[in-house]
Amino acid sequence: MLVAAAVCPCPPLLVPEVAAGAAGELDGARTACSDALALLAASRPDRLYVVGPADETAGGQFAAGSMGGFAGFGVDLSVRLGDGPAGERPLPASLAVAAWLLERTDWAGAPVVGLGVGESLDTARCVSTGRELAAAADRVALLVMGDGSACRTLKAPGYLDERAAAFDAEAARALGAADLDALLALDPNLASELKAAGRAPWQVLAGAAEGAGLEGRLLYEDAPYGVGYFVAAWS
Repeated sequence: MLVAAAVCPCPPLLVPEVAAGAAGELDGARTACSDALALLAASRPDRLYVVGPADETAGGQFAAGSMGGFAGFGVDLSVRLGDGPAGERPLPASLAVAAWLLERTDWAGAPVVGLGVGESLDTARCVSTGRELAAAADRVALLVMGDGSACRTLKAPGYLDERAAAFDAEAARALGAADLDALLALDPNLASELKAAGRAPWQVLAGAAEGAGLEGRLLYEDAPYGVGYFVAAWS
């Protein structure tokens, strides 16, 4: 059963070495992520699943000990997802950021398993995946990585789309309120057009949280670089 969840954004820019001179711009997001992870640890889960968007070549489960890094962003920095032997596949970027967050907060709680979720995964499959995760142990926690739209400004990665602000506002409200119906109502096609990589992971969370009675709190909401970033804690 799901006992707690943390929702965090997944840009590699969260890692100060990647952001370099702009590192200070996301200090608030890093602090909020640390606070959300502290609530996860306090829930004393039996298992922590880290869920994040991934392309078709990097989907599926990643065992504890799987390695990732940020060489593709010009930084010689490696991270490990939990404790265990290094796996054969490198972590996708979203799970590498999660591994960095866990290392930064000295996660020493439950065993960690990663799950890369295809950004095109339909809502029904997201829900069934979430249910499977919640049923995997008596006390399950989720660290859910994902960004909102990437179309908030003219200089955003996806350029300006007038629909982006409303999409992000509803996503932030739903994440802060632990509103499962609202999360499941997010349109996969619209999310894809707005380059909102968090849609599928958030809907996995909604599936996992069915019947758990969790309450949510929004810890951070902003759109630096024209991308919607949210941090929420559910307990």
